[in-house]
Amino acid sequence: MPLHKDDPKSVGGYKLIDRLGSGGMGVVYWGRSRSGRDVAVKVVHAQYAQDKVFRARFRQEIESVRKVSGAFTAPVVDADPEAVRPWMATQYVPGSSLAERIRDHGALKGTELRRLALGLVEALEDIHRAGVVHRDLKPANVLMAEDGPRVIDFGISRAAENHHTLTETGQMIGTPPFMSPEQFTDARTVGPASDVFSLAALLVFSATGRGPFDADSPYMTAFRVVHEPPGLDGVPQPLRAVLERCLAKEAADRPQLDVLAKEFAEALPEPDPMDPDTTSLRLGDLRTVEETHAGTGHAVPGKATRAPRSGRAGRRWGRPLLVAACTVGVLVLGTGWYMTYGPGFPDDEPAVDSSAAGTRWAAVPTGWQAWRTTMFETARLGEINPLAQAGEDTSDAVCQTYENAVYCAGNTVLPVRLDGRTGATVWRSALATSAEGTDSSGNSFALLGVRDDAMILQHDVFGSDGSSKSSIVALDTETGDELWARGRGGPSADQLMAGDLVMTPDASGRLVTARSPSSGTDRWTTQLPADDYCSFGTAGSRLYAHCFPDDESKDAVLLELDKTDGTVRRRLSTPNLSGLLGTVDGRLAVAVAVGSGSGPARLQENTFAEIRLIDPDTGATTTTKLPQTAESSIRLAAGTVWITGVNGQVTAVSPLTGKQLWQTRTGVEDSGRPTYDPTTHTLYLASISGRVAALDSRTGRLLWETGPQADRLASGETTKSTVSLYGGAVVVNTPNGTVFSLDPAHPEG
Repeated sequence: MPLHKDDPKSVGGYKLIDRLGSGGMGVVYWGRSRSGRDVAVKVVHAQYAQDKVFRARFRQEIESVRKVSGAFTAPVVDADPEAVRPWMATQYVPGSSLAERIRDHGALKGTELRRLALGLVEALEDIHRAGVVHRDLKPANVLMAEDGPRVIDFGISRAAENHHTLTETGQMIGTPPFMSPEQFTDARTVGPASDVFSLAALLVFSATGRGPFDADSPYMTAFRVVHEPPGLDGVPQPLRAVLERCLAKEAADRPQLDVLAKEFAEALPEPDPMDPDTTSLRLGDLRTVEETHAGTGHAVPGKATRAPRSGRAGRRWGRPLLVAACTVGVLVLGTGWYMTYGPGFPDDEPAVDSSAAGTRWAAVPTGWQAWRTTMFETARLGEINPLAQAGEDTSDAVCQTYENAVYCAGNTVLPVRLDGRTGATVWRSALATSAEGTDSSGNSFALLGVRDDAMILQHDVFGSDGSSKSSIVALDTETGDELWARGRGGPSADQLMAGDLVMTPDASGRLVTARSPSSGTDRWTTQLPADDYCSFGTAGSRLYAHCFPDDESKDAVLLELDKTDGTVRRRLSTPNLSGLLGTVDGRLAVAVAVGSGSGPARLQENTFAEIRLIDPDTGATTTTKLPQTAESSIRLAAGTVWITGVNGQVTAVSPLTGKQLWQTRTGVEDSGRPTYDPTTHTLYLASISGRVAALDSRTGRLLWETGPQADRLASGETTKSTVSLYGGAVVVNTPNGTVFSLDPAHPEG
């Protein structure tokens, strides 16, 4: 719906595009960040902004969301509970509610009811595992997304161990037909069993179209919930018996969720193998790995496949799942929140396809062991203490492997070297300390690359007067000592590390000098097109500057530069809003983004419609249409384009024909660009919570998937997690500063 004339134009730096809806407590807008990312922005009504109790509840909601945010959530992009009108922003994901589904199409049956029940059990397991009780599970708070149900709205949730609630003034909060008896009688005793009661009431409604305690008024409904048996007419056996136990008046008499998952699986019919829906990805499909071995989990060209699930027994994966359930699209206000929720696995143990183990993986480096650390541990050399602490604003921390080490840096994260074999912190740079004499108010670092024993960084120093100074700095990889530094110059270029060259723009932004990574020695200087913004990169053995005019109606130019002297060898035309992917079949591949504007197209968190294939010598161009245009990240390698969606779906496409080769759904949502290992033909992707998945790059078969490893999510707009190869091991870093390494042959280690 369109914006009202009294709606703000922007909130917290997010431009408001449209209204998603409004309710008694606030308004939710479709917003867009400066980088072009779509978000949902919830703004509290002015009258509630003056209510201290409401503000406290709003803060509590943010805390709950951040506790349970994990691989399958749209993380909190930004929030300000202290603003004049408190607001929150998260990733926008469309969906419709269970209440609307039943209103429009009637009660659920068979496979659909089974998927709902098992999916909601998984959702509550993840929520409770994070130490949170939802307390308002109802049809309006469940989205029937294409790939399974999502639970939304954490507005009245609280930590399971927190018995001091914000409802002790006598105000009852909840939805009576789906509240537990203890929510009416003593809110301080509400625990995970309350959500089990609400789940059962919701499933009765889903199976019959009626609630088990429906009455003519909320007061009579509350009386029935506390004192009378549930009305279960129309619920078939044996499901009825299971739900009856869940609706016990005493919390201690209700089954645990792990027991409930097994009972629902037995009480509800298995999916019909001839049902077309069984070829698509659905939450709550708890098939075991053994079933996957029988062939049901293998990718079929042009078809979506389900991720195999592990059994519940066995060794547990290191840390608890930090997964909640929420998504944007259905407007459920109250003090609710909107997050993306994905299926996950029924336990913390990685789901491993054992047919892949012991046969395909390369040996890990000598002396390596599985490890997990952060970028904030005490260093043996250099700056002992980090600039920031874990959990602070470290939203763009990234790492790169080089020889036997891992090098990391980011926003307020001092450059640091970790031992690739053990994760120990070897050194931390003192760059920020050395800049203190410049009356600086802050430092920021961006890792450009590691090459020729030099760690290359962009170092920004922010003055207390609002000024800033940017430089390109090289550090010795062994000691962390500064090798050389040059001024960054005008903001006319990015991707300043290209192969074995470091690009440093001058103050005007027109002249760029290529330098040696280790010594900073000038190799050559070239002039960029006037008023263009250029991005440097390599494709095959050639060096390119991809330059974009401000005028979005004009094409960009792809300049091939001579590596030895910087002269322009060829000029090729590409669309504006495009990005260089690499080469395929002897041609350059350029991804073309959808939308208006000018400049280089980010290859992650973007929407791509086509790929242009360009002959690097003649400029002859052909166009390959992509089969999907959803927001995604994209990578080209081994003659294949891999597209990872924010919902965890991975699609392989031929860049030559546009034909879909395979499609697989994983639980690794919002993963960014995948990493390809040509030695083992494996594709890796990681979520911002540190959930990692490995797929066979040729067939799309899910080999394994872990639980999340980050203690919490980074705040603000974040980069994505990255996966780096380290011999036969992999190293993963998340934007909040968590870094860990695992053996792909034994991801549970």
